[in-house]
Amino acid sequence: MKRLILILGGARSGKSSYAMNLAKSTGKRIVFIATCIPGDSEMKHRIKLHKKSRPRTWRVIEEGIHIDSALREVKAGYDAVLIDCVGLFISNLMAVESSDKKIEEKVRSVIDAIKKSACEVIVVSNEVGMGIVPDNPLARRFRDLLGRVNQMIAQSADKVIMMYAGIPMVMKGEHDATATRYNTKD
Repeated sequence: MKRLILILGGARSGKSSYAMNLAKSTGKRIVFIATCIPGDSEMKHRIKLHKKSRPRTWRVIEEGIHIDSALREVKAGYDAVLIDCVGLFISNLMAVESSDKKIEEKVRSVIDAIKKSACEVIVVSNEVGMGIVPDNPLARRFRDLLGRVNQMIAQSADKVIMMYAGIPMVMKGEHDATATRYNTKD
């Protein structure tokens, strides 16, 4: 693995746009792993807009649950893999798996696959723990589980960047020009 970069942020923080620009800076051969499973017309519309924002030359793998298997499919010759996003991945897993322990095991499998990658891996995730405490058990479970998963990924990451209002802030790793040179519109 070259390196793992985790990009965190809240809704409309600029994390996805920043991640795409960062991936573009690594080279032209990019694999984009999209984790969203469209469940309604509004989400389908969001996916359509997201697809328009990506270069057509990128290889896209739509995989909401078996990201570890998708990563193992990516052979040498690619410059970067961009996984967007962990929040949807966890939500997808919660829909099919009742045990947090099994979900965390699945995340460990993804981290292991990332570590074996021959190219840079950029992971986008939501920061959901800085707001109010959710008013229902399912939302609290999601918030807590995603927080633990973000910690797991951050621990393995070479660099962690937090997005605030379109501004990247390096939380872990070296501060370099890639952390501040991109405009975002997410």
